[in-house]
Amino acid sequence: MILNRDKGRLPLLLPILLLSVLLTGCTSIGDYRDPRDPLESFNRTVYKFNDGLDEMVIKPLSKGYKAVVPVPVDTGITNFFGNLSDVGSAVNNLLQFKLQRAATDAGRVMVNTTLGMLGFIDVASNMNLEKYGEDFGQTLGSWGFGSGLYIVLPVLGPSSGRDAIGRVFDWYLDPVTYVESDTARNGLRILKAVDQRADLLGASRVMDAAALDPYEFVRDAYLQKRNSDVYDGNPPLDLYQE
Repeated sequence: MILNRDKGRLPLLLPILLLSVLLTGCTSIGDYRDPRDPLESFNRTVYKFNDGLDEMVIKPLSKGYKAVVPVPVDTGITNFFGNLSDVGSAVNNLLQFKLQRAATDAGRVMVNTTLGMLGFIDVASNMNLEKYGEDFGQTLGSWGFGSGLYIVLPVLGPSSGRDAIGRVFDWYLDPVTYVESDTARNGLRILKAVDQRADLLGASRVMDAAALDPYEFVRDAYLQKRNSDVYDGNPPLDLYQE
């Protein structure tokens, strides 16, 4: 059973090898305008691919999902996956020695899994148990690892060397990874992706209308948000002055 679960994870080792090199801070790749993004030419190519995939497949699926799924069911699905993510958040808060936050995350999982019907109802938020949303990229940042180079991953979207490596560890912290049925596991991952994209339909319309260069808009927004996440909303000012 372990082998069956692991066979779908082996391709994740390739990004680790690539991004371990990126994390060294190698910046000998041509000329670039933004020192955070020396791979800009490559990243723009991947961004265009992802955008095309989104326009042709993911966005239409998300619009259809939004049109046919009742709001209470949509909210329940979002809550369900949010409850699963609290498991990884608890572990990452523990790794960051934020013991009170780790206990709160664990409490959220216990409350929502039991009283909240496996997480479909977010009882914990109504009990004022705060949701933190920590991941291993943030944990690496709290340990002093720099973000590395900005990189756009095929299908997955904006990331950095640090966050891409963090994704692999988060994969192992995700309870969905341990669902034994390939069909059920892959179905849950697709449902989660469509649900998340459906929740961003409004934001994407705003971005399309407001951004002169959507690529730069997404990059800058992503890097600022991740810096803010690592420092729990209070990043040093010099991070925005670089």
